[in-house]
Amino acid sequence: MSRRGFVLAGGAGTRLYPATLAVSKQLLPVYDKPMVYYPVTTLMQAGVREVLVISTPRDLPAFRELLGTGEAWGMRFEFAVQERPEGIAQAFLIGAGFLADHPAALVLGDNLFHGHGLAGMLRAAHERADEASVFGYQVSDPERYGVVAFDEAGRATSIEEKPAEPRSRYAVTGLYFYPAGVAEEARRLRPSQRGELEITDLNLAYLRQGRLRVELLGQGMAWLDTGTHESYLQASNYVETLEARQGVKIGCPEEVAFRNGWIGAEQLARLADGMRGSGYGRYLLGLVER
Repeated sequence: MSRRGFVLAGGAGTRLYPATLAVSKQLLPVYDKPMVYYPVTTLMQAGVREVLVISTPRDLPAFRELLGTGEAWGMRFEFAVQERPEGIAQAFLIGAGFLADHPAALVLGDNLFHGHGLAGMLRAAHERADEASVFGYQVSDPERYGVVAFDEAGRATSIEEKPAEPRSRYAVTGLYFYPAGVAEEARRLRPSQRGELEITDLNLAYLRQGRLRVELLGQGMAWLDTGTHESYLQASNYVETLEARQGVKIGCPEEVAFRNGWIGAEQLARLADGMRGSGYGRYLLGLVER
């Protein structure tokens, strides 16, 4: 059964004020493309073709205009409103009808993933239909995140949300794969002290069932969020540096769709033609001509 994807792109982006006073954070550019392209291509690399984009009532029309139906990329996009940000796990309640009985993959709209071997890890998580998969990343400030601890055999033993005394330096990133039935699991959650349905509590439920796999992203991989002015600039610099050095694009949905076989060279050429005045469009034309 095909996996359904979720991109959670809500919230007010208050930490990026005044830049986000009039526009969604996830619509701001990270170097040469909209921020939301990066999480979308992460799902595409995993093999997910049907995606629900969740955002605020103010911002959802702009996401519709940017992404369209998804047909141009061989995908299908649907859209849903999150009236108030009441936790990441709320996405599965909002999108329960879209999800139906399918397994799910959820990515936060301000998270960027990149690195050698990442696509293989994503595909493997996509194919594990009966268990949940999350990704751990070593950070210098684990107290800011959900932190996963391991036993001597490398098995996850606990996940704590923003612990005062972290048991490890591995943070759980904003990318989650769940088996069918995740909406029912989310309905069993109770709001935390801050009034949210915590994704950590959902992960703990699968951990207690023995159905949670934690994959570690190694030193050759990057996980960046864009929640502050500093991290936003760092993400843009990272993308610019790698693209300039390697001559390849990061977070390019047209290219991922083409390499996945979801669109052909003719369709890619049509998409490129509408942007031939930009370096991005010329890059796409170069893919057609290779």
